[in-house]
Amino acid sequence: MVLERLRSGALVTRWFFTCLTVWLCLPTTVTVAGEVERMIETIRTAGPAGQGNAEAAAAWQRLTESTAEELPTVLAGIDNCSPLSANWIRAAVDAIAERELAQKGTLPTKRLERFVLDTNHDSRARRLAFEWLVQADETAADRLIPNMLNDPGIEFRRDAVARLLTQANALFEDETKHPEAIELYGQALGGARDDDQIRTVVAKLRELGQQVDVPRHFGFLTDWKVIAPFDNTGTKGFDIVYPPEEEIRLDASYDGKEDPITWIDYATDDDYGMTDFNQPFGKLKEVVGYAFAEFTSDQAQDVELRLGCKNAWKVWLNGELLFERGEYHQGARIDQYTMQGVMQRGSNSVLVKLCQNEATDSWTVEWEFQLRVCDATGTAMLSKSRGSGNVGQASGNIGQVSVQEAAAEQVGAE
Repeated sequence: MVLERLRSGALVTRWFFTCLTVWLCLPTTVTVAGEVERMIETIRTAGPAGQGNAEAAAAWQRLTESTAEELPTVLAGIDNCSPLSANWIRAAVDAIAERELAQKGTLPTKRLERFVLDTNHDSRARRLAFEWLVQADETAADRLIPNMLNDPGIEFRRDAVARLLTQANALFEDETKHPEAIELYGQALGGARDDDQIRTVVAKLRELGQQVDVPRHFGFLTDWKVIAPFDNTGTKGFDIVYPPEEEIRLDASYDGKEDPITWIDYATDDDYGMTDFNQPFGKLKEVVGYAFAEFTSDQAQDVELRLGCKNAWKVWLNGELLFERGEYHQGARIDQYTMQGVMQRGSNSVLVKLCQNEATDSWTVEWEFQLRVCDATGTAMLSKSRGSGNVGQASGNIGQVSVQEAAAEQVGAE
């Protein structure tokens, strides 16, 4: 009996070491159901000041052992995560894809393509999937980019606009093909969100005799009620709550810096919506002015207010202070400051406080701002009271196919 037990134990021991040897010889890939998701969740919990970094590092090392078939799952981990976690996951994607391409020369291109075309995913993840897709399939860019003119991913839009510009520029050189060039430039403008591309398109269209409503394309507010000057001696006016901050009464008269002041109409015709207080009020110093506009929305919706300004300023939407900057003459550019807000259905109020200090250098004369309303992609959101547009708004979607339609047509079921 003892001998039989010893023999049995020996067999079990031999079986165990045989299995262990076989397991050690297998590829070290993540194969346990749900393990990829668990590793991703661990990485997503990493926070500032090193919080969870040790656990994230261990999870990342294990995640990099995933097969290429897991790439869409790993990429999806970038959705709605912090920049820190996104960097961890991006590095894992790069490690997996680089290894698989080196060893096998291929990636799951159909699955990656479907991921790229699924606009429910984070644009960062979709772009990363696209970058690896084009390395595995050199035809992918030509197949996908032309249909991404209205994609929520800004980089995809930029690529699509660039292709249209190349085509339109070639037609521009032939006078007999100017009508086709105009159509392509119009399509490009409809998709363009980057200032450099928009400037290029607008210049070409105007050279071809077309009128382009640039402020409308960007969504700049151009029609205002303005009032000034209130006192800003010693820059104290920035913190003083003048009457427009408490109540908008367009028929009211207030004590100004020196004389009574009232609201007046002001409309800018600047391509980039620059509202210049120097025009109606003169080149004043140590003063405060206010600009008020109404925005009519057909529904409650999230918006972005994007401001460019070199003066001290505050911005309110429906009486809520969105943001403020007390600095003067730090330079200005389009979309310099981005503020999130909510438009109510119906009438909404936008109020800007604009302060000018005591500096007298020539480069401190500007007392102006530009403000536009758009969504998170930079696409203009227009007040329903605004007039109809022209090139870039009316013709901007000609010949376009939605990303979803493109996905259905181009990628078959795996």
